[in-house]
Amino acid sequence: MNRPGPGWIPNQHGAWAMLASPLLVGVLAGGVGAIHLPLTAFWFAGYFAFFAASQWLKARRRARWFPPVRFYGALSVALGASVALIEPGLLVWAPAFAAPLAVGLLAAAYRHERAVTAGLAMTAASALMTVVAYDAGPGTDLERAWLLAAVQLAYFAGTVLYVKTVIRERDNPTFYRVSVGYHAVVLAAAAVATSLPVAVVFLGLFARAILVPPLRPTPKQVGLGEIIATLVVAVTSLLTL
Repeated sequence: MNRPGPGWIPNQHGAWAMLASPLLVGVLAGGVGAIHLPLTAFWFAGYFAFFAASQWLKARRRARWFPPVRFYGALSVALGASVALIEPGLLVWAPAFAAPLAVGLLAAAYRHERAVTAGLAMTAASALMTVVAYDAGPGTDLERAWLLAAVQLAYFAGTVLYVKTVIRERDNPTFYRVSVGYHAVVLAAAAVATSLPVAVVFLGLFARAILVPPLRPTPKQVGLGEIIATLVVAVTSLLTL
C-alpha cells in the first residue's frame, strides 16, 4: 500500500484536543443545533488546510507539498460556504480568525511553526471557537460563552508553555520560570473571575507546572496527562460556570 504524500495527515497530536475541546464546550453550553454538524466539518477541514499550507510554506512551496493544500483548501471553502448559507450571522466571527491564521502561516514560512507565538496564535483561534459554537446554537448568554472561552484560552496557553518545559525546553530554567509564573497569574485570575471548582483545577495545573518538569516525563506520559487535564477543565467549567 502506498503511503499518502507529505502534508496530508497532521502530525501535531496535541492539536486535536485544542480543536475538539473548545468546540464541544461551546456546543454543549449553547445547545446543540443542526448547524453544528457542518460547522464541525468546516472547523476540522480548516485545520487540515492550515496544516497542509503550513507544511507547504515550510517546504519552500515545493510542488509535491501542494496537492493537500489544494484539496483541503477547496473542501474548507465548500464547507464554509454551506455554513454561511445556513447561518449567515456566523460570518461576523470570520475576521477574528484572520490574525491568528496569519501569525501561524508566517511562522511556518520562516520555519518557526513551533515557536511560542505560533502556539499561542493557534490557542487564541481555538478558544474563539467556543463562542462561535455557542452562538451557532440556541443559547443566548454570550457572557457565559466568553467566560468559558477565556477558561479554554487560559488552559491551552498554559499547556503550550508547560509542554515545552517537559520536552523541547526542559533544560531551560528561564522557560520553566515563565511557565510557573504564567500559571500563578492564571490561578489568581481564576480565583477571582471563575468558580471555586475551576480555581481548584487551575491550582492543580499550577502544581503540575512546578512539580512535573523536574521528573522528566516521557512524551507518552505528557500526552496522557494532557488528555485528562483537558477533560477535567472542560467538564468542570461546563458544570460550574
